[in-house]
Amino acid sequence: MSTDTTSLGQHGNSAAHGTAHGAHGAEHKEIEGGEVFTHLISELGDHHELNIFFGHFDVLPIILIDDGVHFYPNTHAMEEAGAYTLHHPQAPHKLVSTTKVDAAGMPAKPTLDMSITNLVAYQFLAVAIITTILLVIRGKYKKTPLAAPTGLQNVMELLVVYVRDQVVRPNVGTDKRTERLMPYFTALFFFILVLNLIGLLPGAHAATGALGVTAALAITSFLITNYIAIKDAGIGSWAHHLLGGAPIFLAPIMLPIEIISLFTKPFALMIRLFANMTAGHIVILSLLGLIFFFKSWGAVPVSVAFSLFIYMLELLVAFLQAYIFVTLTAVFVGLALGDHAKDDDHGAHAH
Repeated sequence: MSTDTTSLGQHGNSAAHGTAHGAHGAEHKEIEGGEVFTHLISELGDHHELNIFFGHFDVLPIILIDDGVHFYPNTHAMEEAGAYTLHHPQAPHKLVSTTKVDAAGMPAKPTLDMSITNLVAYQFLAVAIITTILLVIRGKYKKTPLAAPTGLQNVMELLVVYVRDQVVRPNVGTDKRTERLMPYFTALFFFILVLNLIGLLPGAHAATGALGVTAALAITSFLITNYIAIKDAGIGSWAHHLLGGAPIFLAPIMLPIEIISLFTKPFALMIRLFANMTAGHIVILSLLGLIFFFKSWGAVPVSVAFSLFIYMLELLVAFLQAYIFVTLTAVFVGLALGDHAKDDDHGAHAH
């Protein structure tokens, strides 16, 4: 439970208005030794400002639910208001209240932070890019429906057909089910791919390198997998599938194992995407950090050469991880359907 404290309020307001200058000055303080790597790695996290092309733009709105709804157009406006701050000395780089403390006596966090952060902005950007591309291609198809696709239209059609014929159809079983699931699988593939590619832009971050993003994607995979299994195979078949094909008297042993397996699949999807997209960025930042760590021109050619090599690998990984996530989701759908994979729905199987 939070309690108001006048002293903390006065101290927090001074942090909001006075410490900002100190924090700004600290940003220009020379970073030495091992601090180089710590600073670079910290830049991979989420922020309340838009970071792209090595620019820092204080344009993202702050939306807090805490004794009502508090809206600020950006962090500067929030600091000016004085109720919340990102520069409290007891909670640096964390959004906390300037007038409340928690049970431990530390500055209290707002009840719910609904702010548009850096990584959320990247997700909006990815949705806007995908929507724009699809609208342009749709216009071309409507204008010349019988013409052979060219350029970007050809590339998108190639990717969609590949996902349909080589990923979804072989795993989910039937053409009818494939057509039903294609909107989800294509949206999933392009969303992950575009987020991965945005993360390769200079000064940008990979939203798929955040556990919150990969967890949300894994949850959608979990829900789709079990929804299709229950709808097409029936609740009885889905429940029987939890036995793993074993006799009913082995249920006390098999049921816990299969339930754990049910949740480890999306967990594996979450960790796989997060780890692979984060690892490459950490390696690149570490290689570039060697230049500032040794402060020698001799380290520049080696660091830049290896960084470019890893960057090319990251470009491959961007496509590969989108493909793997979609493929594993399709495989999980097929496994959940079991013997019913070749049936369009439960009713057809019963007939």
